Amino acid sequence: MIDFACKEFKIEDVIKCALNLTKADLNVMKYFLNEEEQWFDTDYLSKALKLDISTIQRSVKKLHEKEILQRSQQNLDGGGYVYKYKVNSRAKIKNIIMTVVNSWADRLEQELEKWENGG
Repeated sequence: MIDFACKEFKIEDVIKCALNLTKADLNVMKYFLNEEEQWFDTDYLSKALKLDISTIQRSVKKLHEKEILQRSQQNLDGGGYVYKYKVNSRAKIKNIIMTVVNSWADRLEQELEKWENGG
């Protein structure tokens, strides 16, 4: 828990908010964090998490775009390919989150300066 004067925040809530994650996105990320060295495709994740494949595909796409997940293309013998995903390090994810939180703090400071000056 993080105590912010009048409210306590669970770290998971801060992560979810900072990365703009849905509940499904957060569950996918947590699954990867429990299996940090493993590569998974969306079919496997769909079965493991008992979520619809389209939900998984949206989540891994978002997490990849936010640099939470790495992506690797695996070519199939009969043609075509499948993407596999692996989580980045917790240190990298922490840095991504801290960048967002620091931008919040900077915006808060700007708003407080306006407020202080009567604006």
